Amino acid sequence: MNTIQVEVVTPERKVYTGDVTMVIAKGVDGELGVQAGHVPIVTPLKVGVLRVKTTNGEQSIAVSGGFLEVRPDKVTVLAEAAELPEDIDVARAQASKELAEKLLAALESSRESDTAKVKAEIEVQKAAIKRAEMRLTVAKGKK
Repeated sequence: MNTIQVEVVTPERKVYTGDVTMVIAKGVDGELGVQAGHVPIVTPLKVGVLRVKTTNGEQSIAVSGGFLEVRPDKVTVLAEAAELPEDIDVARAQASKELAEKLLAALESSRESDTAKVKAEIEVQKAAIKRAEMRLTVAKGKK
């Protein structure tokens, strides 16, 4: 089976590198599957689970935005943040989710919930909840 090299990097470190049979990512226009020989593209990524399939199984990586660059022989993920399941602090992710949910509830019940500033903060908290849920999913080994 043909393989393609994949590298997942953040501003702080290289998170994953290896030869894989397929990369599955959540781009802004939907889910994207990449195999060896894929046409070159660059696409922004959404917060989501990046899946890399190898001849020995599958690895999930929590990715918080960034870009996916595909060349025929290599896939590079330049992520704002990325974590392997074993690197995720489940208690911290759960606490982050709970805090964001409390803040969101308070913002939505606020008398000023229709102001631009509060609406923007509501979106920030919704994004924080989504990131925490995605990290928890990866940490628990789900896809």
